[in-house]
Parts: sequence; C-alpha cells; structure tokens
Amino acid sequence: MKPIFMTTAALLSSLSLAVPNSVKAENLTPVRRLLETRECIGCNLTGVNLKGTHLIGVDLRNANLKGANLEGANLEGADLTGANLEGANLTEAFASGTSFNNANLTNADLSEANLHDAQVDGAVMIGTNLNGADGFDINLGIGGGE
Repeated sequence: MKPIFMTTAALLSSLSLAVPNSVKAENLTPVRRLLETRECIGCNLTGVNLKGTHLIGVDLRNANLKGANLEGANLEGADLTGANLEGANLTEAFASGTSFNNANLTNADLSEANLHDAQVDGAVMIGTNLNGADGFDINLGIGGGE
C-alpha cells in the first residue's frame, strides 16, 4: 500500500510543478496578480488601495483603475496606456517615464505628482487636478474632435 501512495504522491507533485506560470497567474486576484507578475493588462482594479506601492515598470494597459488610491505610489516607467483612472487619487505619485497615453484621467488627482518625461498623448484630462505637480519633457497631445 505504501508504494502506491508514494508513487501517486510523487506523480501529483510533479504535475503541480509542471503547471505553467500563465495558468497560475490567471487564478490570482487582480491585485495579487499585479504585485506578483508586474502586469495586469485589462484588469478590473476599480477602487483598489495601492497607496505607497512600488509599481515600477508595471503593465496596466487598459486596466480599470476608476477611483483607485495610488497616493504616493511609485509608477516609474509604468505603462497605463488606455487605462481608466477616472477619479483616481495619484497625489504625490512618482510617475516619471510613465505612459498615460489614451488614458482616462477625468477628475483624477495628480496634485504634487512627479510627472517628468510622462506621456499623456491623447489622454482625457477633464477636471484633472495638477496643482503642485512637477514635470518637464511631458508629451502632451492637444487636439479637438473630428
């Protein structure tokens, strides 16, 4: 009986080790997935609290961060292209080299944020609070509708 149990246990443990990381990542909650894999493309992170989190170089393209708390977060080099940041709190965020291209920043709070070399081409910035924000070499595309 013991040899069968040991063989079965060995087989099951080797199978669990063979599960690819992509399958494991799909089973994680969006926040845990973001923190462990550094990407969460298209994730629903509505209202999530990521205050003070180090999110350097994360991939959050097309993620929904509506109402999220990113106060003091380090978003250096992060890709938030097409992300929904409507009403998000980015107060004192470090967003140097961050891409906000085509993002929705409506009513987002970027006061006191560091936006050096940020990319905001095509971003919607209606009601965005930029009081005290620091930035230079910002790619800002301004245009009208068709």
